[in-house]
Amino acid sequence: MSSEILSVLEYMEKEKGIPRADMISTITNALKTAAQKGINSGQELKIDINPKNGQLHAWAVVKVVDSVSNPKTEVHVEKAQALKAGAVIGDLIEKEIDPSTLGRIAAQTARQAVMQRLRQFEKDRIYDDFKDQVGNIVTGTVRRRERNDLYVDLGKAEAIMPGKEQVPGEEYQPGERIRCLLVEIQSTPRGPEIILSRASPKFVRRLFELEVTEVADGTVKIEAFAREPGYRTKIAVTSSDPKVDPVGACVGARGARVKT
Repeated sequence: MSSEILSVLEYMEKEKGIPRADMISTITNALKTAAQKGINSGQELKIDINPKNGQLHAWAVVKVVDSVSNPKTEVHVEKAQALKAGAVIGDLIEKEIDPSTLGRIAAQTARQAVMQRLRQFEKDRIYDDFKDQVGNIVTGTVRRRERNDLYVDLGKAEAIMPGKEQVPGEEYQPGERIRCLLVEIQSTPRGPEIILSRASPKFVRRLFELEVTEVADGTVKIEAFAREPGYRTKIAVTSSDPKVDPVGACVGARGARVKT
């Protein structure tokens, strides 16, 4: 089992970025819980995994007695003193046990716990990677359309653009690169769901902030904004610098910035 545990620890750490200590805690807790509910029922167990070689050690906490009635939870005082010098009747001591006695069910439970932890870690990582991008422009690749929803690959995660967040008349082809506004991240039983939009007024505002230097640095300010997605957009702009034409700055030479 040691080699299997070590392989799991190394894979999760190197390939998935899950700290070794995190996985050790997951495995030991799963083994302990399953064993105490299974063939080791009634025993208080302690389990340790060596982070360097994956070696597993297990101990049962037993009570020192002068007459043993339950070998799982009790140990005779003479044997106890061999395990721990000075042990007396009534003491609780740790008695090392063969890890194989934890049982097949405990091992299966540990494997399930590893997979569950991996799934949760990936969900948490998606949320952490994108939570600070809410309200920003992101670029992704169109993957597919399901009903009226569009699925976009953002690299580290797949996002969804609902029909109501799409611009009427725009057609999106699989493999096409598109820019969208990351509107929100919703929690679902399957994990975080990233919602995109190209219809939101904030999408165009953020595009202007990205494409128009004067807007980005605050020289030109967008005072008011109105948009009918797919039809027209109107913005009212002002300039804090008399030398800068706010409309010209936003439109660009021959409308280049508007087309962008």
